[in-house]
Amino acid sequence: MADKIKKFFQKKKADAKFKLAGPGYKLSETTPRPEPETSRSVQAPSRAVPSDEAKQAAAAALARLGGQRRDTAAFNTSLAAIKAQVRKELEAESKNSSVKETAEESPGASRSDKSDGSASSFLAISGVYFKCPMVGPEVLSKEDWNAKIREFLYEQLGEERGLAAALIIHTLNRSKEKVEQCVETLCKYLENIVQHPEEEKYRRIRESNRVFQERVAGVEGARDLLLAAGFREQTLPHRDGEEKFLVFSPDNVEGLDSLQVLCDALRSAEPVTLELDRSLQVLLPSQAVGRTELPPEFFCLSPEELKREMKQRSELVDKSMMMRTKAMREKEEQREMKKYRYALIRVRFPDGILLQGTFSVYDRVESIVEFVRENLVMEDLPFVLTTPTGHRLTAEEDRSQTLLDARLVPASVLAFSLDPSVDDSVRAGLEMYLKPEVMVLAGEL
Repeated sequence: MADKIKKFFQKKKADAKFKLAGPGYKLSETTPRPEPETSRSVQAPSRAVPSDEAKQAAAAALARLGGQRRDTAAFNTSLAAIKAQVRKELEAESKNSSVKETAEESPGASRSDKSDGSASSFLAISGVYFKCPMVGPEVLSKEDWNAKIREFLYEQLGEERGLAAALIIHTLNRSKEKVEQCVETLCKYLENIVQHPEEEKYRRIRESNRVFQERVAGVEGARDLLLAAGFREQTLPHRDGEEKFLVFSPDNVEGLDSLQVLCDALRSAEPVTLELDRSLQVLLPSQAVGRTELPPEFFCLSPEELKREMKQRSELVDKSMMMRTKAMREKEEQREMKKYRYALIRVRFPDGILLQGTFSVYDRVESIVEFVRENLVMEDLPFVLTTPTGHRLTAEEDRSQTLLDARLVPASVLAFSLDPSVDDSVRAGLEMYLKPEVMVLAGEL
């Protein structure tokens, strides 16, 4: 049944792409019909759209790296400007010995550090954004995706009501416990009809029934599934009056086998989930220094929790005077880090460029390694990541840890260095670490 649901969405995506291609034309026509203008989805502001010059620059650099003839000097000029700017900033930084590197580079962990209302201009990232390949290619905020997914699922009710209703139940209801109770109750309704097709009592569901009200009525999508299963609303005599019922009729379905199909769909369906977008950015040293605040989406504190935090801070002086064990300090540190949902990770390369990405606090350290590797010019290049405390992240001990456990939350700057096993000839021939199409992002901020 899971394969049917997947094929259903694949069909919808193919239909959507076909419609975007515009109307067809006959082979006998002399000229194709002009393509209609289509509205484009607004992309999230997590990454600026590369300009034509940037695209040309990346293409030229790829050609140069591939040993092909270079047709334009646009990229050389762009890359040279970036490198020159980095060198200039690094020289200025080295002259200023009083600058504390960690304080300048690491994005701030608190929303309350800026009290003058200008914190937005110091944001290290404009927000947290997501992808949903099952629905579309856009990169949007969670709120925008929730609205888009809801609209998408309800659009499917016209063609595949049962499957769409099953997905609505699993996706659009927050309480997992209520969803499980609803699924089991609905399956019980349908399986009773399949197992006892002649029993009249199983074909009627009184809407005021306590079990129906508690387990089914309040769950979004449940009524649509019952309608897809062949139930229809009717007002029937009951005791001394009339009441509303959902009544099943075999004439409303192709066969009783379709009820078992719906049961399988309900039990095997999974919610439509979002994937966290890395919001890839490439920063010059000066850009990293000027963008130090985290947006509100990184925090999981409610207004009430914020008030409690302020109260706790007022008691911090008293606590600092108390003798505390190491276990007590570690427990407090873990509780402090659990205030965050996401982590902003920056990787500083030897040439001064910083690669920035957004991660969940429950992502593994290995996901950072993969993020860096997929943006390198040489993806198989062995490298080492070192934390601000000087700890080298190793595959054996650290990469299976969550970012929360590795204390990389809410933000951290990792130092990139080549593995000692890298040959000297490779080191000498390495002009830049990041891919050209990634490097050009440094000029777009």
